[in-house]
Parts: sequence; structure tokens; C-alpha cells
Amino acid sequence: MASEIVADLLSLLDLEPIEINIYRGQNRNIGTGRVFGGQVFAQALVAAQRTVPGEREAHSVHGYFLRAGDLEVPIVYFVDRPRDGGSFTSRRVTAIQHGEAIFHLSASFHVSEPGLVHQMPMPDVPAPESLAPELDLIREIADRIPEPLRAFLTQDRPIDFRPVTPSDPFAADPREPNRQVWFRALSALPDERIIHQAVLAYASDYGLLPTALFPHAVSGRDPRVQMASLDHSVWMHRPFRADDWLLYVMDSPVASGARGFTRGTIYARDGQLVASVAQEGLIRVRGAL
Repeated sequence: MASEIVADLLSLLDLEPIEINIYRGQNRNIGTGRVFGGQVFAQALVAAQRTVPGEREAHSVHGYFLRAGDLEVPIVYFVDRPRDGGSFTSRRVTAIQHGEAIFHLSASFHVSEPGLVHQMPMPDVPAPESLAPELDLIREIADRIPEPLRAFLTQDRPIDFRPVTPSDPFAADPREPNRQVWFRALSALPDERIIHQAVLAYASDYGLLPTALFPHAVSGRDPRVQMASLDHSVWMHRPFRADDWLLYVMDSPVASGARGFTRGTIYARDGQLVASVAQEGLIRVRGAL
């Protein structure tokens, strides 16, 4: 069963070529009512990588969310090729639905070469095997989930998320704006590096922006709160496997002007820092909380 769910994710990331530099991707409903930002980000990265020659891998990827994606309509990705240099390759991707851009992505790819090495240490947290899968925790409170959302929020997932300190998605107590979550694909992935990068990119948008809500004792599922990703950036520092456990350490340094800023670092289980993430999102509150 796990391999079938992961196969569905791989199918989602395996874009259909339509013409040179043009690809089409399908959608998966995760219960938000619109296309999940991590999906369009990961698909755009795959589209860009398809046009990159040789063994160059993505190291810096930046996306802007322009419009909410329509779950009922495939997304078409147009790739522009600004530069193929001696060491770096640059790509721009525009995601289109209904004749309008819903997302822009810029990505840079780099040949592998040696250099100076240092990193911030990985936090000391419990091992993933000692933690409950987030999906199990959600299913335990299924009776509290509104009926229209229940099937989507309790459906099987291709990625196993295990929060170090679980939070209630429908109630909230004030806490520091930080979060740690282990994650990995439910079953083995192919060896192609772009697949592991795309799965990490997909997962990196999950649960990041809600970290900015923690100090305010408000849930992201509160109907008075409107949330949406505005931009999302991922830097890939070294090779990793997304079917091995990765620790996602998130925090939110600031919220202001109806926007929240969040960031994250992603570590392999051996302590190597493999990726960094940053995101700003809309957090609009209607009425008193």
C-alpha cells in the first residue's frame, strides 16, 4: 500500500512533455480547496531540471505564488532558458492555468565541485521511531474534523511526517514560534537526484507558514484566518535521500503587516545540513480572535 501511495506522488511529479520547454502536470487534493503550493513548486522544479544538460543539480530555487491554483485543471509549465554557463545553469518557469500565470519559479543549477565546508549543528531531538506519525494523530481526532475536510485530512499520504511536539490543528495554545518534524517518503524512491530534490521541495511547504501562528494561540483552520504562501525558497546544500529520515527545523522570526516570515533547515539523520528554506505568507485575520 505504501509503495502505491508513493507511486502516486512520483506520477504527480512525472510531468507530461507537450512541446520543447512545455510540460503539463496534474493535481492532488490535500484538503485546502486549492492546489498545494509544495506541489506546484516541486513540479516547476522538475520542469526546469528537464531542460538542464549534464549532471548539474539544483542548488537555489525561488518561487512566487501569484494566484490560487484550480484543482480541477492541469497546470502547464513554460520553461525559459536564460543562461547555460560553464558551471551554472539558470532557468525560469511560469505555471499557467486558464490562460493566466499562477506561479513563477527561478532556479539555478550547479556542477559538483569541492569547496569550504561548515554548517550549524543539528538540534538534539527524539528519534523518529519514538514519535507518532502525524496522520495517526489526525485520525484520532477525526470526529472533530468538519465533514467536508475529513476525507482529505485523513487520507493516506506519500510522506510520513512525525512532529517532535504535536500541535492540535483545530485548537491552539500560545507557544514559541518553532517546530521540528521528521519526514521521509513512505517507501523507497528511485535513485535520480531530481526525484529526491522534488520530494523535499514538495514537503518543505507543508506546515511551514503555520509556525508563525504559534505565539498568537490561533489555529490555521480557524475560519477567521486567511493564509496563503506568497513566496518560497529552497537552497540545496549537498546530496540527500528523501526516503531516509530528514529533520525539518522551522521557526518564525517575525510577523507584521498581515504577513508572516518563516524559515527552516533540513538535516539528514547523520546530522548533515542538506537544505535551507525561507517563506513569506499572507496571514490575514478577519474580526477579533
